[in-house]
Amino acid sequence: MGAAHSVCGEAALTDGRDESWVALEAGADPAERRGQLQSAHEQFTAEGRLVRPVRPLVASSWRRSARARVSPDGAARVELDEEELSACRDSHPLARVMPVVRELTDAYTGDGEHLAAVCDAQGRLLWVEGHPATRRAAARMNFVPGARWAESAVGTNAPGTALAEDRPVQVFATEHFRRPVQAWTCAAAPVHDPRTGRLLGAVDLTGGDGLAHPHSLGFVQAVARAAEAELALLAPPPARAAIRLSALGTSEALLVTERRRLRLSPRHSEILVVLARHPEGLSGDGLLMALYEDEAVRPVTLRAELSRLRRLLGPDVLSSRPYRLTAPVEADFDTVSRRLGSGAVTAAMNVYGGPLLPGSQAPEVTRLRRCLADQLRAALIARADPVLLSDWAYSPWGEDDLAVWHALTAALPAGQQAAPRARLAALSAEQGLATGPQPHRA
Repeated sequence: MGAAHSVCGEAALTDGRDESWVALEAGADPAERRGQLQSAHEQFTAEGRLVRPVRPLVASSWRRSARARVSPDGAARVELDEEELSACRDSHPLARVMPVVRELTDAYTGDGEHLAAVCDAQGRLLWVEGHPATRRAAARMNFVPGARWAESAVGTNAPGTALAEDRPVQVFATEHFRRPVQAWTCAAAPVHDPRTGRLLGAVDLTGGDGLAHPHSLGFVQAVARAAEAELALLAPPPARAAIRLSALGTSEALLVTERRRLRLSPRHSEILVVLARHPEGLSGDGLLMALYEDEAVRPVTLRAELSRLRRLLGPDVLSSRPYRLTAPVEADFDTVSRRLGSGAVTAAMNVYGGPLLPGSQAPEVTRLRRCLADQLRAALIARADPVLLSDWAYSPWGEDDLAVWHALTAALPAGQQAAPRARLAALSAEQGLATGPQPHRA
């Protein structure tokens, strides 16, 4: 690949906002693209250089694979023996929708050229189905039930990268990080619990170059959505409609019920956040300690606030002895935490609207705010995605975050480092610090 293909600013490889998620654009020659990507892969694994035509999605995934110390050679590790695999299948929520998945993917697996697979949220393959000859070929790279295909374990691949990005992806041939997988092309889409939004796993199609077609990406996404719709039908109706609570980036939380939208006072916002984190309920003393720094605050003060809040919400929403919310709560800060727990950093960042109740000094809110922010920024630094790091660094809450500015500078190519380096110098001068990474101030 000539010098004309080198990425000067590398923005085209890193700005995922404008990229196509389809592996091959219309009219592209698969054989030619395979060769170009193989050359790019060799340069990256040998020198750490990213060159065209590597897509931003793949560039980010290759970087994560390298940071996870995934070898470009080798095979996936089988983590589940037959007994463990059977137990995981029986207990997994997606077992209930496998008939729907099979019915929809039969057209692909019946021709003997493709496999349909379903993995859990940890990237472990639970089902791999298709023609026996194709399954035997895939088994040579350990694409078998019980094997772990998380991106952090085997590098760039459709099911693992779909889980990491929390969105449908295609991975074409030599876009795979591991060489033994580069004979295959795959498309995968994540599947979520329709009630909680929790990432359950992914649906994958694996086969030949034909899967790089846009229709394949749309199809696998449709299969994932059909699985979610079936889960919604099979799930028992909730005892009560959920309350939605938005408390990120504002000191006055927004509460949405079936019939009302309420902008809460700062104190009522704190109470709702604390109770949302304790669905089992809290005693009066427990709630008092969670909300007030001043130990001299009397219980009657809290009871008065709770009485006003109960009149606002209704006695059927807020009960006492213990104090608890009687309806399930869908809180934005819980969504961020849940997505971080499943490794979906981009999806978590999309929900994070800022620090939790930033004006609150309530002890438990302060702890939750610091914990969530620290978890998210640590994940951003580890991911080293310049787009996500920029979103944090240029936000009001991240503008003085030295560690993130350092990570952003390191993640950018040399030609784009001037602005963050200047910001680092200014911050270091303001804080009287050397320009090495510093802990974030909560």
